[in-house]
Amino acid sequence: MADDSRNRQHSIIGSYAAIGDSFTEGVGDPGPDGTFVGWADRFAVLLADQLPVLDAATGPADDTHFRYANLAVRGRLLDQIVEEQVPRAKELAPDLVSFCAGGNDIIRPGTDPDDVAERFERAVADLTRSVGTVMVTTGFDTRGVPVLRHLRGKIATYTAHVRAIADRYDCPVLDLWSLRSVQDRRAWDGDRLHLSPEGHTRVALRAAQVLGIEVPADPDQAWPPQAQRGTLEVRRDDIHWAREYLVPWIGRRLRGESSGDHVAAKRPDLLPL
Repeated sequence: MADDSRNRQHSIIGSYAAIGDSFTEGVGDPGPDGTFVGWADRFAVLLADQLPVLDAATGPADDTHFRYANLAVRGRLLDQIVEEQVPRAKELAPDLVSFCAGGNDIIRPGTDPDDVAERFERAVADLTRSVGTVMVTTGFDTRGVPVLRHLRGKIATYTAHVRAIADRYDCPVLDLWSLRSVQDRRAWDGDRLHLSPEGHTRVALRAAQVLGIEVPADPDQAWPPQAQRGTLEVRRDDIHWAREYLVPWIGRRLRGESSGDHVAAKRPDLLPL
């Protein structure tokens, strides 16, 4: 099986590029300057924190700094990511690339997870020839997510394909299906499609664990107890969600629009943190 253990031995990672859609861009985790933060940014900080330690252990540190690019753009489908972001990631040639794509394809009616997986594999094969390490990401277990519960079978099929592809190309796997803590509603933003800041933090911690990095907290740490919500409160939340998020999403689909239209990558170059 693909190695997603918490003890994977890692070499020095001096540069990292993230490619994907809204999940990797960080939607749901707003920063003070109006841009999104997200798990990839938080993971980059954890990687950067390792660099001085590793340099000290292996000899004098050089004058380089950890560099990070985030090419992800919300709303992107797999083919768009392959066309727009994969070539840029190859050009940057970082030590590590995280590749999460296909989720927006899978939630569309009529899509075939087998077909999406075939296209994903071609992109992984291309990337692994040009960059140091490609970390792939599975889907979430959506049994507790009201919007996506009925798609659990398709997501599970695609997740199985991603793990098999990782086996074939020796890619570390950021396994979100097994991350139980994100099945709590507090891990999700109000739109019920994107992670909350705490959810993004837990994914970043798990990503670091995959590469064998010690983390300051357990990503699967239990959430604190909370009061039971009544039926009326749940119904009121559902009505608010439908008005604020579902109706606009349907409207964009009918107009052929994407949330990522006119949005550019927030960090298109490998820049020091």
